[in-house]
Amino acid sequence: MNLEKVVFGFFIVLALSLNYGFFIGDMDNPAHHHPYELYAAIVVSLIATVLKFGDRTQIGAVHLATSLVADLHLIAAAILYALISGTPDETIMMNHVVSLSGGALLANIVSVILLIAETINLRR
Repeated sequence: MNLEKVVFGFFIVLALSLNYGFFIGDMDNPAHHHPYELYAAIVVSLIATVLKFGDRTQIGAVHLATSLVADLHLIAAAILYALISGTPDETIMMNHVVSLSGGALLANIVSVILLIAETINLRR
């Protein structure tokens, strides 16, 4: 078993699951979307991005691209969340934060699908 591949897969799947945990719930209800879960999703996503820098294959480039897309969406969601937090518009604007995290969720799903496809194609 290759420890590097285990760590790589762990962070990719963890990024997906944290992002999903933030995304799920009523779209416009701030009580269903905890900011610490969003920040944890950002940190894990950034770690996954750093782990993807070493791969020089075409699939590695697509892995990196999906990770950068997820990072961009999550950072934009965190900035928007910080701007609207505690304001009267929080419940109105929360759906935009959740929509941005949904874009990151889609990018993370593509990344996991690529990981599974790469694992299936791996020959010993």
